[in-house]
Amino acid sequence: MIQIISFIGFTALVAIIAYIATRKTDENSADGYFLGGRSLTAVVIAGSLLLTNLSTEQLVGLNGAAYKEGLLVMTWETLAAIAIVITALFLLPRYLKGGITTVPQFLEKRYDAQTKRITSILFLAGYVIIFLPIVLYSGALALNGMFGIPELLGVSEETALWITVWGIGIVGSIYAIFGGLKAVAVSDLINAVGLLIGGVLIPYFGLKLIGDGNMMTGLNTLMTSQPERFNSIGSESSSIPFSTFFTGMMLVQVFYWGTNQAIIQRALGAVNLKEGQKGLMLASFIKILGPIIVVLPGMIAFYLFGGELENADKAYPMLVNKVLPTYLIGFFAAVLFGAILSSFNSGLNSSVTLFGVDLYRPFFNKEASEEQVVKAGKKFGIGLAIFAMLIAPMIAKFPGGLFAYLQEANGAYSIPILTIIVVGYLTKYVPAKAAKIGLASGVVLYIISQFILKPYVFGTDNYPHFLHVMFILFVFNVIIMLLIGKVSPRETPYIQEYTKEVDITPWKYVKPVGIAISIIVISVYVYFS
Repeated sequence: MIQIISFIGFTALVAIIAYIATRKTDENSADGYFLGGRSLTAVVIAGSLLLTNLSTEQLVGLNGAAYKEGLLVMTWETLAAIAIVITALFLLPRYLKGGITTVPQFLEKRYDAQTKRITSILFLAGYVIIFLPIVLYSGALALNGMFGIPELLGVSEETALWITVWGIGIVGSIYAIFGGLKAVAVSDLINAVGLLIGGVLIPYFGLKLIGDGNMMTGLNTLMTSQPERFNSIGSESSSIPFSTFFTGMMLVQVFYWGTNQAIIQRALGAVNLKEGQKGLMLASFIKILGPIIVVLPGMIAFYLFGGELENADKAYPMLVNKVLPTYLIGFFAAVLFGAILSSFNSGLNSSVTLFGVDLYRPFFNKEASEEQVVKAGKKFGIGLAIFAMLIAPMIAKFPGGLFAYLQEANGAYSIPILTIIVVGYLTKYVPAKAAKIGLASGVVLYIISQFILKPYVFGTDNYPHFLHVMFILFVFNVIIMLLIGKVSPRETPYIQEYTKEVDITPWKYVKPVGIAISIIVISVYVYFS
């Protein structure tokens, strides 16, 4: 009973605080609904960024990867810190200077409206087909596995999956569709605090179990018993070869933290550039500590379970069941529920934003008022949420390895979009047709490479790592765009105008803090190499 009470209590507390914090925000205007009235401060931005990123894909998936390969998978967390620094220094000032609500809006100003629409459709396709259903499915799978939902409700695993998926989807939709970005961000902040506390408790109790009640003894035992698993540098046969650090890994990180609408929308809602940069830097610093929550538990599970689990993704749920005291299970369930909600409602809110701002007005109602745009976006969001909730349980019928497949599939749109954004900001004369060719070339060549040449021509074992392929195609498409710009340049140079919607005075400590964070990341790799 105490588990149920603590779960309901914490979940209700988050909802009440989010309502109080957002009741004075004008949700009928585009800025009010999509960007929280451009009122987000550093702490709210950092908390929302972290919880949008941290969900069951990381808690279950990354800990599962750590169970199999050890510390080297921390790359996905620690290198993200440098990507966030790059976003704060290079991308965010330009975004806020242009007063944009979505990343594709910049592409319209830099290239043309058609480029914006193509990019918005690519983003939406990624969210609808990949991101939202996977968040619902993986979240429901984790909750069902950790807390015995089928047994608790007396239903089959398939029925429990449908119930949990729809429960997460309905609650997340209420936040995202009817609350707007500020409700999402405020709820994220509260859940982020809970997740950091709950997430740290798992390795804490795990190390105490290994050390017979002493955490430091447990850590020492873990490190001395398997020193080879504490190597941060992957071999060419590992899932993340060290050579990818200098090719596609950083491109993927910069795309995710700097151009992915579901992530960067938090920083776009900053009250000013100073608060946006402070929020990003705070998130970057905390990201360095991320492996404590999403890598270390997997390594503890490997020690406790002897590396005998057939399915590594079961490592984290089994560890939670083994080490967490009964009185904390309800709290951790609520925190995990909040993390799942965060990823889902953030993706849904960003999809609503992309549709309302970038597609509804130009395609369906050119004379639409801001209030009409918001209403249209909400209706689209409801349909999108229902679609995701219908699709998510069916993922269980796919064969194993789906998540790795989808992670690789994301490259089909992420790198082409990053390419035209980078070229757009660094050049003045590259024309719109170069962007369209870059998008088409990037998408088509990546699909041919990974889903035709790799499996059917060369074979998986004889083909370059997909991160290397991303880098090769990035460089190739940049060169193509620059050549087009040389042969057929714009008639007039692109000059970014300052809309003055947001104060873009930078935080005076942003550069030294960014340098310090980068040095810490490099030092961590040197220490564990």
